[in-house]
Amino acid sequence: MAKLMTLLWGAGSPPCWRVMITLEEKKLQGYKHKLLSFEKGEHKSQEVLEINPRGQLPAFKHGNIILNESLATCLYLENQFKSQGIQLIPDSPEDHAVMYQRMMEGLTLTDKLNSVIYYDQSVPEEEIHDSAVKRNKEALTTELKLWEGYLHNVAAGSYLAGSFSLADVIVFPNVAYAFRFGLSVGCYPKLAKYYSLLKNRPSIKATWPPHWVASRNGYDILKDL
Repeated sequence: MAKLMTLLWGAGSPPCWRVMITLEEKKLQGYKHKLLSFEKGEHKSQEVLEINPRGQLPAFKHGNIILNESLATCLYLENQFKSQGIQLIPDSPEDHAVMYQRMMEGLTLTDKLNSVIYYDQSVPEEEIHDSAVKRNKEALTTELKLWEGYLHNVAAGSYLAGSFSLADVIVFPNVAYAFRFGLSVGCYPKLAKYYSLLKNRPSIKATWPPHWVASRNGYDILKDL
């Protein structure tokens, strides 16, 4: 079935990474894929626009089926291949509910990270204001502390919703991204432990952003949060 799948992706993009982790967990290796450059604007190419008119990545096809939202793609893959690979939706109603809740909240974390990391790139120079930078950083700090609280209530060595699930697939790339951009391990010890728990999972190691492997040096944008 994987041979009928095509993924257009960008390195380091949490939405792309989520889909790739899911494909690994569902034992769907062997799909066709193409790495595109955000810096070169390749995500706005005709090749992408034919699949995703928004000009965004990931762009995913399974036969004639097209999915361009990472969360939708992950849910589709889990539901279409339930008996293959790891089960990513818990059976327990309680864990099931927590999984969906954390998945949706993971998208909020993505937005708040982007509002800080990419503020200078997303706002015209004449509209950049220190007050907005400060406000975005405060909002991200509040969000990160919320996740610290969630993880405080998770047993040591456990995941966001009991066993490894789609909640972790959605949230982990955000957490890895935050530490890549300088988030303090000392200020966010629960997030740091969660990161350490998952970073060597086979599906995550197999899909680790290639330029992160080539250069272990990250950035310091989030160091003061």
